[in-house]
Amino acid sequence: MNALVIDFALVWESLPAMLNGLWTTMLVTIIVLVLGLIFCIPLTLARMSSNRVFALPAAFFVMFFRGAPLLILLYLVYYGFGQIEALRDGPLWFIFGSAFACAVIGLTLNHLAFMVDVVRGSLEAVPAGLSEASNSLGIAPRDTFRYIQLPLAMRYGIKAYQNEVVMLTKGTAVISVITIIDLTAVANEVFERTYDPFTPMLTVAAFYWVLVNVMRLGFRRLESHLNRHHAAEDARRNEKPVKTIGSLLFHPSSWLKAKRSMLVARKEHAL
Repeated sequence: MNALVIDFALVWESLPAMLNGLWTTMLVTIIVLVLGLIFCIPLTLARMSSNRVFALPAAFFVMFFRGAPLLILLYLVYYGFGQIEALRDGPLWFIFGSAFACAVIGLTLNHLAFMVDVVRGSLEAVPAGLSEASNSLGIAPRDTFRYIQLPLAMRYGIKAYQNEVVMLTKGTAVISVITIIDLTAVANEVFERTYDPFTPMLTVAAFYWVLVNVMRLGFRRLESHLNRHHAAEDARRNEKPVKTIGSLLFHPSSWLKAKRSMLVARKEHAL
């Protein structure tokens, strides 16, 4: 059995195709994240609504798409909807006839189902007293949500959102099954051409590792920016007062120590 050896010549040869696949992966991820941010807020508000007309459909949406495997969801959107004759003849076929659009739809539905719980948990973590105080001051509920609840929820949910973004990025590896040329598809093509499984797969793994860690670094910077005021306040609280010479000389404990030393010196002198 051959040892695990990386063929760097093959890596260099397939690098342009890998970069094109990386661009496709990043483009799909960015589009899904933007759509997720657009639709997750109204869907979360519907999920948290006391009106069952809004809450029940939102709860069913979350339950269904969280439980549906992503691979099955992509097959259903791309291959399943293509079997519907009315859809093929309708005005929406330009969307469902595109593998790229179907990948975005499937990933967005899966991403939204998880994002609703992330946003809901972040909003519920905001103290209820803030909303009550803003209502007592006559602030409109819409302004309370926009300027008080939502910024605090962003601060509370940044770590959970980071994990979801990382999972989404790694989940894009399955879109190659619906004929999209992403990183995984390029690696499979190189493997089928050279019968070398280690070089392309480890190269793709390295690309994903770098991409995910760059994202984590960006979220760490964003978290520090959102919590900058709290960090400064904690630093002031933990700051120890600097003892100056004057404070040491005129502190009552210094007088007592000096007086005690004088009494001891007098007793020793008397002896």
